[in-house]
Amino acid sequence: MKEYVVVYERAGSNYSAYVPDLPGCIAAAETIEATEALMKEAIALYLDALAEEGEEIPEPQTCARTIQVA
Repeated sequence: MKEYVVVYERAGSNYSAYVPDLPGCIAAAETIEATEALMKEAIALYLDALAEEGEEIPEPQTCARTIQVA
């Protein structure tokens, strides 16, 4: 099982998300929870499409951390 970083952004009245290691793999919805659910589906479909085309599944490369600032 692979774990990919998903970046969530507030986009006006909804949320959008993307996976830096999977170009073009995106999702958007009204809540962050709904966006996360769609993102899980999008990642699965993305990886399935790569496999069907005989493409290599990219290894996760991106990491994320939060930093506290005063």
